[in-house]
Amino acid sequence: MDYRQLIDSMTPEIYRSLRRAVEIGRWPDGKPLSPEQRSESLQALIAWGQLHLPESERIGFIDRGHKAGEMCDDPAETPLKWEGDTLD
Repeated sequence: MDYRQLIDSMTPEIYRSLRRAVEIGRWPDGKPLSPEQRSESLQALIAWGQLHLPESERIGFIDRGHKAGEMCDDPAETPLKWEGDTLD
């Protein structure tokens, strides 16, 4: 099986499990990931995301519109205003 076939055969459940392992640095059985395993797993997660996820849900996505100063309609994401801040 080549790398592309391996990525194509990953299910969403495997993706979520692998992502969790990379996030916490441990396999589901509790054994730690080696640096090489973490690197290879992260590469697989990125490749799978490119094929199966919308851009906004992929690892490393940056919302450039929001970062460029566009306001968000979600009040939970409204920036805090500290005492002494002024609106220019």
